[in-house]
Amino acid sequence: MNAQDTLEDLRRAVVIPVIRTSDARLAEIAVDWLGDAGFRVFEVTMTIPDATALIARLTQRTGVLIGAGTVFGASQARDCLAAGARFVVSPAVVPTVAEICRGSGAACLLGAMTPTEVHAALAAGSDAVKIFPAGSVGGPAHLKALRAVFPDVALCPTGGVDADNLADYLAAGAAFVGVGGKLVDTAALAAGDRQPVLDTARRVLAAASKYR
Repeated sequence: MNAQDTLEDLRRAVVIPVIRTSDARLAEIAVDWLGDAGFRVFEVTMTIPDATALIARLTQRTGVLIGAGTVFGASQARDCLAAGARFVVSPAVVPTVAEICRGSGAACLLGAMTPTEVHAALAAGSDAVKIFPAGSVGGPAHLKALRAVFPDVALCPTGGVDADNLADYLAAGAAFVGVGGKLVDTAALAAGDRQPVLDTARRVLAAASKYR
């Protein structure tokens, strides 16, 4: 699988759950429950303790696509790719991350907010661009403005995306979206309460279904 193949998988998935929990055990539960709801693509953030080992475990599962998020440097990127991550996401423009991904065939999504930052991400070799934090800088309207000047770039808004506004982001031109805290209810995970997580996951999937 190469970077473009991975991007096509992300487009087909429409939604990337962004897994950010206080420990790896809760993160694995989140993947289990969201998998039960129908998700097959997951971004595991490096803020989770032992995230690299978790990525290695998850990539052994059949039928899932695992990426690494909140990656800030070449060393982290190498470790994630060695663990089996097929895409690497950073919230900032980090050229060394793109360089490492290019050498491995993995997809790279560098983070940006402004047109200047999107341009810098592309110049660094990003295959798609994460627009973050999307919700606090104008939401779908901001994304639509970026899309007007970067019509051929795969943009992935993350931050504040939920079942209620997901369709608006896709209509504004998002190639796919990242959904984190609005999908991964850490309190429910810690309490062992599956139903709220499943209910939210199904609402998100329903909102995305017409774009599949």
